[in-house]
Amino acid sequence: MTDTPRRRVADKALGSPTFIGQGSIMTGDLQCQGDVVVAGSVTGDCIAQGSFTLTEGARWEGRLQASNAIIAGEVIGGLMIAEKIEIRKSARIRGSVSARSIAMAQGALVEGDLAVTSGAAVVRYEEKRKGGET
Repeated sequence: MTDTPRRRVADKALGSPTFIGQGSIMTGDLQCQGDVVVAGSVTGDCIAQGSFTLTEGARWEGRLQASNAIIAGEVIGGLMIAEKIEIRKSARIRGSVSARSIAMAQGALVEGDLAVTSGAAVVRYEEKRKGGET
């Protein structure tokens, strides 16, 4: 194992995440000490101490707070990310996004404010992964 720094949010995942599977529908607030992966549909607010991943085809309606995030699905609500957010080309966000670092793929849609708390510019990139895989 090398000591090479991990650049992608997905490379930072540790342990076993809380998982809401495809086809699942959840209503209510969620607080997690670790990572969260959502492939279903949720209405509620989330505070995750780890990373938050919303897969392609998934939907979240409510506020999200996490240390890092990957968004490939639909979000209706605000996102407050302490470190880095990666917004994939399939993402559709209606609400404000705040993070220390924002990387946004061509084709992603954000209807709301983007605030980079570090003062750096939003990084725009062309997604090369097949289907925007997480």
